[in-house]
Amino acid sequence: MNYLTRLISLSILDSLIVAGAVILSYFLRFDFHVVPQYFWLMPYVVAVHIFLIFAAFNWTKLYRRVWRYASIGELISLIKAVTGAEVVFYAMQMTVQLQHREFVVPRSIYLLSWALIILGIGGSRFGWRVFRDSYLKIQDYHRRTLVIGAGKAGVLIAKELKHSSEAELYPVAFVDDDRAKWDLQIMGMPVVGGREQIPEVVERFGIEKIVIAIPSTSKAEISKIIDICKTTKAKIKILPRVTDLVKGNLSVNMIREVRLEDLLGRDAVQVDLEGIANYVTGQVVLVTGAGGSIGSELCRQVLPFGPGKLLLLGHGENSIFDIEHELRKSYPDTFIETLIADIQDSIRLREIFNSNRPSVIFHAAAHKHVPLMERNPAEAVKNNILGTRNVADCAHEFGALRFVMVSTDKAVNPTSIMGATKRVAEMYIQGLARTSGTKFVAVRFGNVLGSRGSVIPTFERQIREGGPVTVTHPDMVRYFMTIPEAVQLVIQAGALAKGGEIFILDMGKPVKIADLARDLIRLSGYVPDEDIKVVFTGIRPGEKLFEEILTNEEGISATKHNRIYVGKPGDFSWDELQFMVKKMEQVLIKKDIMDRPQEIRELLAQIVPTYLDSTKRAANEELKYTLTELAAGLRQETKLAMIEATQKER
Repeated sequence: MNYLTRLISLSILDSLIVAGAVILSYFLRFDFHVVPQYFWLMPYVVAVHIFLIFAAFNWTKLYRRVWRYASIGELISLIKAVTGAEVVFYAMQMTVQLQHREFVVPRSIYLLSWALIILGIGGSRFGWRVFRDSYLKIQDYHRRTLVIGAGKAGVLIAKELKHSSEAELYPVAFVDDDRAKWDLQIMGMPVVGGREQIPEVVERFGIEKIVIAIPSTSKAEISKIIDICKTTKAKIKILPRVTDLVKGNLSVNMIREVRLEDLLGRDAVQVDLEGIANYVTGQVVLVTGAGGSIGSELCRQVLPFGPGKLLLLGHGENSIFDIEHELRKSYPDTFIETLIADIQDSIRLREIFNSNRPSVIFHAAAHKHVPLMERNPAEAVKNNILGTRNVADCAHEFGALRFVMVSTDKAVNPTSIMGATKRVAEMYIQGLARTSGTKFVAVRFGNVLGSRGSVIPTFERQIREGGPVTVTHPDMVRYFMTIPEAVQLVIQAGALAKGGEIFILDMGKPVKIADLARDLIRLSGYVPDEDIKVVFTGIRPGEKLFEEILTNEEGISATKHNRIYVGKPGDFSWDELQFMVKKMEQVLIKKDIMDRPQEIRELLAQIVPTYLDSTKRAANEELKYTLTELAAGLRQETKLAMIEATQKER
């Protein structure tokens, strides 16, 4: 029903109610006897009341209220409007009576009309709400819903859900940790206990959906609640944003599915906006790998700070085209330039630096896939080591102010080609920082949720295909963070940079990949190991069960940002590192390529003493297995010898 139709309908209804109230007030005043002396004026009194009530309702915007959500506020507004209309009528009538004494309205009519109009109109509105509430009881298409949080947000959401004829969710109970609310009724729904009772409540009430409506609580607490909810078969939804509650914009549309970042159990990183603005605003900013997951998000988050020019450098033309189109649409006034180039091409890079003179460089271009780089070690060296060297040397030569390199926790005590090459890249910029006027820093973080080729998109594809979901090892754990978090850390590191640091984010506790896979299956609406199987395939070349964030030599110290830490520069010979990098470059141009992979691994092991390649790791695992078997055999022999000795004694 549109506003005009609704206005006409309510006006007609209210006119009838007002007319009836005034007529009834006359009959009540005169004990249901018709007194011509007063009754001849009744049509005039009715007409004036209808006009004044209609004017008062429009003035107070009562016709714009949604009465199915009517509460004390609407009742107070109704009383004010009717009182105002009655006062105006009384003032008018007193003025008329001074000139025409025969126009007499008994004073009791004012009071009776006032009370009957409020009862009649208020009763019609609240009666409609009662009827609608009874009609909108749980239907076949509804899903019985448990609301976690009986505070302001939970009550508002429950109210919205109960009164929406289109909502699939229908709340039947609350859960809240505040014991003072237990066993109370809110909107006709019981508060049945705290979070510990969630599994029992789901079973008792036949709950199909759970809505977590505590937008002001920390992510750590949300994660704990989700862990409890995961023990049930109910599907979990969440109300995430506290800012919308403050602004009064809370609605059912804000209820969303639980995402994997909600399970990380820590609050998102908050950046120092002022510090970032100081070094980005008005500057020429270069982002390498600008078409990738991290690079493209870097562009999105840098642009609001108003760089003078943003250079998007990438090797793949399609990804650069896509991010350029997106950014130009969002920031039409910013000077954006796209550069198709390979960071392995030092001549092309020098041309770009000479033409544009970037003062801030975010270096995100890299080969990152561990198993793929194990099979292609030469390409990992070309891109991750020599490519980084080329970009860093240009930054130094052309006087850039800051150079921030995106690194990985796989660079710590690496077991993969990818990790070892990233560690060499870290060492190279640390060495360059010793003598350069450019502030060179690296940022090290774990796996990024949703980045290209990461485990999450792989799991999602396998779930869409009906499974199985493949996990390499049941005990494999990783640190996880979201793409925006990773990028905020990179940008923040530029503000904190003094030169030579490796910045590390407090990523909370590592997450088991197997648990992550099962969570993703649940969030997709399936039951792990029943609807979709989880299959373990074995550790792939270059992988390890857990990642570390610091080498033994680096140590750790705090920064002014309470979620970012810094590792001190390692102790190594800069001249020797440069020599080894050049030596590796010579290996790559050898005609005889058969021995190249092994030479690369040996050179990496010389540069990074903690590097243990997949072959040595396999040998170590084999040795560990052999020693375990040998120890078991010795224990068995000892046991047999003891039994034999005991028998001899007998």
